[in-house]
Amino acid sequence: QVQVVESGGGLVQAGGSLRLSCALSGRIFSINTMGWYRQAPGKQRDLVAIINSEGSTNYADSVKGRFTISRDNAKNTVYLQMNSLKPEDTAVYYCHTNLRVRQLSVSSVYWGQGKQVTVSS
Repeated sequence: QVQVVESGGGLVQAGGSLRLSCALSGRIFSINTMGWYRQAPGKQRDLVAIINSEGSTNYADSVKGRFTISRDNAKNTVYLQMNSLKPEDTAVYYCHTNLRVRQLSVSSVYWGQGKQVTVSS
């Protein structure tokens, strides 16, 4: 069993900053990727940022230069630092991970419950 626990988020004015954290616990053999997706009301869930086990990152064009993803492998935790926030960043942010629970098992995807981020204008 793998637990995905998110923290952070909340309400901030445009131009402000917030940080999201996502900690994994339970039976984990290896973590391939960790990342964040977001879903605004009436829209599909889209990738925000992702980081692999080597530290390579990929960002949505809309957040490049403003958001930074990082991970602490020792803590099985991923962070999303969000700066210069805009009203259009308002969404529920979901932690996403692709991992293996045993050496010979296939990779599986796990999602967090989601954290609301609201940016007021």
